[in-house]
Amino acid sequence: MIVPDYWAEARRQHKTSTRQVTVHRFGWSMSSQTDAQLMAEARADEALQRIVAGESLARREQKTAYNGADGIPIREEVLARHGEQVITRNAYGAHCLNSPNVLFADVDFNPERGAKPALLAFAFLSAVSVATGFALGSWGMAFGLLFFSLIAAAPIANLIARLAVAAGGGSERIARKRIASFISANPAWNLRLYRTPAGYRVMATHQPFDAKDEEVQRFFAQVSADPVYVRMCTNQNCFRARLTAKPWRIGISAHMRPRPGIWPVRPESVAVRNQWIAEYEEKAAAFAACRYMESMGSGVVHKAIKVVVDLHDRESRALSAAQIA
Repeated sequence: MIVPDYWAEARRQHKTSTRQVTVHRFGWSMSSQTDAQLMAEARADEALQRIVAGESLARREQKTAYNGADGIPIREEVLARHGEQVITRNAYGAHCLNSPNVLFADVDFNPERGAKPALLAFAFLSAVSVATGFALGSWGMAFGLLFFSLIAAAPIANLIARLAVAAGGGSERIARKRIASFISANPAWNLRLYRTPAGYRVMATHQPFDAKDEEVQRFFAQVSADPVYVRMCTNQNCFRARLTAKPWRIGISAHMRPRPGIWPVRPESVAVRNQWIAEYEEKAAAFAACRYMESMGSGVVHKAIKVVVDLHDRESRALSAAQIA
């Protein structure tokens, strides 16, 4: 996990009579702007040489806050450092805890199902349509049923999914049973369970982890952690937990300015950004990001993780009676 304090960008260009190559690369540093600029220039020089030599590389890196693609660290404003734990402000203004070794997982009650269920439903309905048309000796009937299958596949897949969730006692109960099942099979683990507006946040306290450990990936899969969260953990080699409310849940409809506002922002934009932040911080102070529910498992809290538990619960107001947002 890398969360730099300083960022820079460098541009390099190579021209011949028949070709022009321009590359842009970022640099970063924990110590100074000068070091960040030197790194950007070195990375740009290296990329240009490799492209000119015939290697296929991106000419420009994307300026995004939290993606981890191509080795780019977390590009967010650092609000506080607590040892290895870093609190940043994310792209929509909320505070986030970034941890290299404390396992968090987001488990949504109503996750995105993707296209696979609808495709499976369409395949089944298509097979039935062709078989029916063949049995009746009518290809017109088969094509008509195929057209119906195309329209009906997604609604039927959604209906089946809703019925399955209802049969399992509801999405919250299903998510809770998955977590309980994991603990039953892994009694050495200890998990703190928090309620969020959209589901559960799970925090493992019995030992530190690396985000790329096979054991972590197995845990994510068995509790059905949010796939976007899982991908970001792997890309950034860290875990992450939002500590303050989402703006749109506390009556702030305007986006943080400037847009997209990837850190660092230009000096002329600092005042408008700070104005938005002041309003957000005032309103967010009345809300919690999550609410602690219970601990499940061995009861073990690793000494190094106890400090992060206290930090997380204090900053997220998880032990308060405040509304979660």
